[in-house]
Order: sequence, then structure tokens, then C-alpha cells
Amino acid sequence: MTSMAHQTGDTPQAGERPPIRVVLADDAYLLREALKHLLQSVPTIVVVGECDDARAVTDLVDRERADLLITDIRMPPSGDDQGIQLSVQLRHSHPALGVIVLSTYSEVAYALRLFEGGADGRGYLLKDRIRDRAQLLQAVKTVSDGGFAIDPTIVEDLVHSHYETRGSRLHELTPRELETLSLVAEGKSNAAIAESLALTKRAVEKHVNAIFAKLDLGDPEHVSRRVKAALLYLGDRDDSVV
Repeated sequence: MTSMAHQTGDTPQAGERPPIRVVLADDAYLLREALKHLLQSVPTIVVVGECDDARAVTDLVDRERADLLITDIRMPPSGDDQGIQLSVQLRHSHPALGVIVLSTYSEVAYALRLFEGGADGRGYLLKDRIRDRAQLLQAVKTVSDGGFAIDPTIVEDLVHSHYETRGSRLHELTPRELETLSLVAEGKSNAAIAESLALTKRAVEKHVNAIFAKLDLGDPEHVSRRVKAALLYLGDRDDSVV
């Protein structure tokens, strides 16, 4: 376990947002080094600690006052889905902490488990995605702000697995509902959507509820309906629909 509390970046000026404080958890040293190199190339992000064992994560997050955890899906001591288990535990113990889980493969079951209980502040990316600096940095910002980020490859697999027996239902949505859904797919909150569309928050809530009903997204206790709606939109949209 390594702490890097001295790497706090420049002191933010009045009115500026302080840097996003990131903890890395991965038993692969080279991957942690690659992530540090990418993340610390921007002044708005600082890596404050790292560890190679899931058992050390909570103490490190607390000590370094982390905003975001980036963790491998498979971590010691068990070597199985410790990253997912950590995310579930931290949602209860550290609700303000964002978590991005990295995986070598597109695994639908793990992705669905990650988003159980809600998508806010969660991300699922393939490790290959860290080569795309812009996408990684956008995911860090989005998740630390309370939104969600899903690797495009995983989106395709999730949509296929969940909707392969159904036809598209997007055509049942009104133009305003499609517009609202496109913003849901960007990870925007109802308040942010209301601002973007110049609507009241109550009007947005009505549109979102109508979208959930028309898309028949099922029991929200199992998988966030907001995530399902976003996945359907992202995976099924085409020029004839939007």
C-alpha cells in the first residue's frame, strides 16, 4: 500500500474546484503506473494513494480523503470479483465516493451487478480503454461528479443480452421523451436535464417515468432502470430513430 498525500497539486484558487483525489487498487504494478502517468498529466486530478490488495482500500480511501477509487475487478485476497464487492460495500459505507471498475473482458453479469442499487457514481471500463486518454479522463470526471460511465463494448453486450428477444421500443417514445432519454444516456441527472431542456424538474420526472413505462424496464430493485434506459438508447439508436 502506498500513500501519496504530498502529491496534492497546486492549491486551488478561490472559487476553483479542488483536484479530484484518486486511489488506485490493482495488483499489477505496471497498470497502476500507467494509470498514474495518464491521470496526473492533468492538474484537475491527483493520485493520492495506491494498493494491491482489496483489504487495504477502505483505510486508504479514508486516510487520503479520496473522491474516486479506480479498481481492478479481480483483486487479492480472493482474486475473483473483489472490485465489484468493494463497490457494493462502499456504496453503503462511503456513498459520496465514486468507483470505476476495470476489467480485462466484457462481462455482462459483472456489469449488471455493479449497477445494482443505482448507477450514480459508478463506472465500468475495459482495461484497453485506458489507452484512450480522453475517454478515461472523461469517465473520471463524470463518475466523480456522481454520473455513470460504461465502456461502449460493454454497452453493446448488455443491450444484446437484455434486448435480443425484443424489438426496439424507441419508436414508442415522443420526440421530447427521446430528447430526454438521450440526456439520460449521457449520465445527466433530472436537474441537469431540466436545465438543458429549459423544463421544470417535475416535467422531466414525468418524461422519465413515461420512458421507463414505455420501455418496460422491469423491477428497479434488480438493475437501475436509468441504466437500462441509457443502454437501450445507446445500443439501439440509429438515424431513423433519432
